[in-house]
Order: sequence, then structure tokens, then C-alpha cells
Amino acid sequence: MSWTPTRDDFDQYMVPNYSPQRVIPVRGEGSRLWDQDDREYIDFAGGIAVNGLGHANPVLLSALKEQADKVWHLSNVYTNEPALKLAKTLVEHTFAEKAFFCSSGGEANEAALKLVRRYAFEKFGEQKDKIISFRQSFHGRTFFTVSVGGQPKYSAGFGPVPGAIEHAQYNDLESVDALIDDRTCAIIVEPVQGEGGVTPATHEFLEGLRERCDRHQALLVFDEVQCGMGRSGELFAYMGYGVTPDVLTSAKALGGGFPIGAMLTTADIAAVFQPGTHGSTYGGNPLACAVALAAVETIAEPSLLDGVKARHARFQQHLETLNQKHGGIFSEVRGKGLLIGAELSGHLEGRGRDVLAAAIDEGLMLLVAGPNVLRFAPSLIITDDEIDQGMESLDRALAALAE
Repeated sequence: MSWTPTRDDFDQYMVPNYSPQRVIPVRGEGSRLWDQDDREYIDFAGGIAVNGLGHANPVLLSALKEQADKVWHLSNVYTNEPALKLAKTLVEHTFAEKAFFCSSGGEANEAALKLVRRYAFEKFGEQKDKIISFRQSFHGRTFFTVSVGGQPKYSAGFGPVPGAIEHAQYNDLESVDALIDDRTCAIIVEPVQGEGGVTPATHEFLEGLRERCDRHQALLVFDEVQCGMGRSGELFAYMGYGVTPDVLTSAKALGGGFPIGAMLTTADIAAVFQPGTHGSTYGGNPLACAVALAAVETIAEPSLLDGVKARHARFQQHLETLNQKHGGIFSEVRGKGLLIGAELSGHLEGRGRDVLAAAIDEGLMLLVAGPNVLRFAPSLIITDDEIDQGMESLDRALAALAE
């Protein structure tokens, strides 16, 4: 029986924890998508910073198809060639000496948080267990990661949260000093807060966190799930800051759309994860690792990373023009590379989802980061023409909402 699902079928069959737009995309190529009615859209959302190389990228497709003819899944009772190749490549391109693979950013951060607690327990004893995070941070949807994340709305109503977790103010070292002590085992931070409003860390802030962790024998964890994999204009954002973490998490664009997450760290820290201490059934899946290897090798090319910085400037210029044209509709435009936030003001303050809906009507897909910030996370290889066309659509959407 032939059946074409509709948006109403979501309401009938799916758990209502999401509220998707009315259109259903069915096909994509590069930075363009087409819905069930074959209507075309420019994609500034990128699957929430996942489709770093766009839709149906031929390099990723080739890697997936080649591996699909070999082996799909083994579990970690056995290792596999794609996982080993990916681990070696990530180690060669970063500070890390060891890699752990899983299926998502939330799992990568869960692994990182368990690792820092285990490391402190084995090196210093059970009293060293405090984790410092930051308000407005986001680290995933497991119960541990939403508790560490600095947005109580994600953990409220699910019972008692794990203990020994405290939250400082982002970009505020004095607030960190009020919390950190020798009981602190780790600080976890996003070099660019994504869900919290697309706010980049200052260099002084990250450098200060590194110094304080060293002073208190605590580990520094960088959550680069959203801002990593080329999105900042560097392969990982820490490289642009010149501040090296002890643990780094990655996902989203790591697989270019194929689910995979990674935790990277040093050999000394990794040694506390002995067999049986942690695991993931799909971690190191051959299909995912084959695609991720192709993504890493492609994104690491200097020409691609330089292109991200050039595209950032083009987005910035367009947004400044729109801001002037629409009477100061943005109170601030901020971000790094192709993770950009435009904070709404005036008659659109708090109406981010209204802008998303109006943009859809004009053939543009974008994101919000909270109710008041438009978030742009397109493909890292989006063309100038596609940026221009998408911004024309946003211009029309903003004009429609002013009527």
C-alpha cells in the first residue's frame, strides 16, 4: 500500500516532545532542500550544525557506499578498520592521544563527565568530585548532561539531579573563583555557547579557566559538539583560541549527518577507563566511522577552513545591511565562523519562532537559539549565491512580520 505521510501524522504517531515545522523535506543537495511538493529552500540550519558538508555530499556518499558493501556493525567485542583509521586521524590532527566513539554529542559529553569523575577518584580520592559548568550552557539530553547544562528547564520535573554540580557565569572569571576549590575535578565549557544564544568565549576567559584548572589539579573539558569540526574556521575552536583542553567532545558535523560522537583526551587521563568502566553499543560503528573519516579529512583542508572565515564575513555584512534596513531589528550579531547568532529587538523581540515560520514561507530554513536569537549554522561550503539568495528570503520574511 502506497502512503505519503503528512505533518498531521507526526501529531498522531510521534511522542510530542518536538514541534516541527509544517513542511517535510524529502530531498537535499548541497545547501538546498526540497519538500513533498517539490518546493525549494535554502538551508541555513544545516541540521543544527550537523550537515557541515551539505546534503548528499559525494565524498561522504562514496565512503558510506563503499563501507556498506563490507561490514555494518560488530559491537566492541571486536574493533574495526574504519574506527581505527578515524581515531588515528583525529589524534594526528589534535592535542589528543586517545579517542572514544559513541553515537551522539550527549553520549560524548556523558563519557567526558564520567571520565573526569573517575580520573579524580583514582588520582585524588572520592572527595574530589565537583564539576563546574556555566549558566545557559547545553551539553546534551542525558540526565547527567542536562544537570550539568546551565538551563534548568531541561532538567526540571525529572526528579533529583546528580550532586556536586555548580554553575558559574559564562565569560566571568570572578564567578568561577567563587566556586572553584580543591574539591573541583573539572570545568566543562563550550568555546561558543550554541543553544544558550550563540555567545563566543573571550580568549581571557578560556585562558583563565586553563590556569585555574591547573592550579586546582582539575581537568578542563571543551564541549565542541556544535562549534567544532570546522564551524569556527578552525578544525576545532580551541585551536583558534590557543588554549588546549584535557578532554574534548565532538559530534554533529563529525559525521556530516551520520550519527557519531567522539571524546578525545590524553593517554594518561584515558587510562582510568579500563575494560568495563564505560561503553556504547554503536560506538565505533564501521559505517559511521567511515563517513566521519571522510568528513574529517575534507574539513581539515586549509582551503575549506579559510572559506568558512570568508563566508562568515559575507553573512555578517548581510545581517548588518538587514539591521539597518529594518530599523535596528538586531540588538547584536555575534558568533564565530559559520555559527552566527542575531539577537532580535524591537517588535520582534522574543519572536524567534515567528521569524522561522515567516522564513519558511519565503523559502529559507534557519534556526533559533532560545526565543530571541536567530541562529545560522549552514553548510561550511555554502556558495556565495546561496548566502545571497537566503538573505533575500530573510529580508522578505522580516518585511512580512513588520506589516
